[in-house]
Amino acid sequence: MRPDTPATPAEPVDPVNHIAEAERLERIAGLYPEDAEQLLLQAAAHYELADARQRAAALYDGLLAGPPPALEQPHLVKALMAANLWEYGHEAEARAIITGIRTAAPRDPAAYVIVAEALESHDELEAAHETFTEALTLLLPEADRANPPYETHPLIVGRHRVRRMLGAAHDEWDALADQVNRSTVSLDELHDPKRTWALGSDNPAELMAEILLLRAELGSYRQALSRPFPVAVLHWTEAELAELVSAYPTLTAEYPSHAEHLATIESSLRELAASGTPNLGIVTGTVPSYEAFAASESSSPTDASLLPQYATTLAARGRAVPWPPERSAECWCGSGRTYGECHGVGAAD
Repeated sequence: MRPDTPATPAEPVDPVNHIAEAERLERIAGLYPEDAEQLLLQAAAHYELADARQRAAALYDGLLAGPPPALEQPHLVKALMAANLWEYGHEAEARAIITGIRTAAPRDPAAYVIVAEALESHDELEAAHETFTEALTLLLPEADRANPPYETHPLIVGRHRVRRMLGAAHDEWDALADQVNRSTVSLDELHDPKRTWALGSDNPAELMAEILLLRAELGSYRQALSRPFPVAVLHWTEAELAELVSAYPTLTAEYPSHAEHLATIESSLRELAASGTPNLGIVTGTVPSYEAFAASESSSPTDASLLPQYATTLAARGRAVPWPPERSAECWCGSGRTYGECHGVGAAD
């Protein structure tokens, strides 16, 4: 969820004007109230990166105190608010919010990750370990541990990291962390507390080795955060596509059939992935939404060149679903089958 920021001095200076981007997102949230929660959370993240933490806190307060409809992720908003408050001196309030979240026992992995990492960053290692453990116990029943959902991976890996700092022996959860680790470097090496000592070394070889390890650890996170929004491909459900081509027959050239449309989405995304394009996603359009977008562009829905622009706009509004799904997750096409049994057939594991 956080916009990107440079990891090492060797990389280019972050060109993003975070204040300007946050203000832009606030304006968009005013235009699209149905997406305000996601947009304002992104805005708050930019304010935090600009060290404008009071402005971020005001957004969190506004979301929590706002009128209906209810927030989709209230505990995530509270967790982000607590982490932000603690960073600029409001420790007591942050702790009270964290205690409230843990007591509520929400079923939102992201909220637990934020809370546990806030505790960890302030050297509350035992409390961070307890938070990671209680979250996994609640959210990951034993039957699901052989193939844990992707959204639980940060909890599993974070718990491993804290246990290494505490000097705890490996347990079953740590073995699961090794299983979900996608880095070429083992978690025991990545999370070795002795690595921090190397940062004080004046030996260039030791420092370079540490930089390489840090890059390996952060690689997957930086890839996910390297741009505010994913590269998104437009998807229409069968009913919406039938309505679209019925209303605008010239678009039949773009969409000869629904089956071909779905196949084109998957093949296009695989080509983009093979070319090294990160942050791929799928956005699902609706005819009324597309017509409104065309009107906002002073154009006609028959203009096929609007379709990729429409997809980008939906992605910017937080409507993109990351691609590819886990092979055991439901396929993006809505068939009800798993991705591995549907459009993921033949995809690399």
